[in-house]
Formats: sequence, C-alpha cells, structure tokens
Amino acid sequence: MSAADETARSEKVIRELVVSNKVGIHARPAAMFVKAATRYECDVFLEKDGERINGKSIMGLLMLAAGPGCALKMETNGMDAEQAANELEGLFNNKFGEE
Repeated sequence: MSAADETARSEKVIRELVVSNKVGIHARPAAMFVKAATRYECDVFLEKDGERINGKSIMGLLMLAAGPGCALKMETNGMDAEQAANELEGLFNNKFGEE
C-alpha cells in the first residue's frame, strides 16, 4: 500500500452539529441519517453527553434522544470521511427537510 493510500484510509473528520429541527432526531431524520451514512465506506460515530454510538445504527441514533438544540459530535473515519461528513452535516443544516 502506498503512503497516499495509507493517508486516505486514516482520514478523520470531526464536526460539531446542533439539532435544529423542531422535534429533534425522531424516526424519520434518524432513517435519513443512517441511509446516507451507509452509502459511505468510512465509520461514522455520533456522541452526545459522553455516549458514543455507531451512526449507521438507527437504534443507536434513536437511543441518543437528541432533541431540539442538542449538540452532537460527529466523527467520520476512513477513505471517504470528508464526503460523508459534508453530506451528513448538510442533513442537520437543512433541518432534515422538515421546515
């Protein structure tokens, strides 16, 4: 494996997200997030109040109970981490199309 391949594999992106839709992360936004996250090879993790979950798990995401105004830390690790982070952050910025 070349040095460039190794660098691409080890890409790590961390973003701070705020839940800005009126009802928080319920089933529909969670499903949208997981559907988008699973299109990427990288690992996706979300963290709230010290609880870290796999962002490709709808149950994990729902268990965070992230209501309006909640701050979440998102971490993506892998070859396509930057692209995944951009798309997933966009869902939050667009309020999951709810408003």
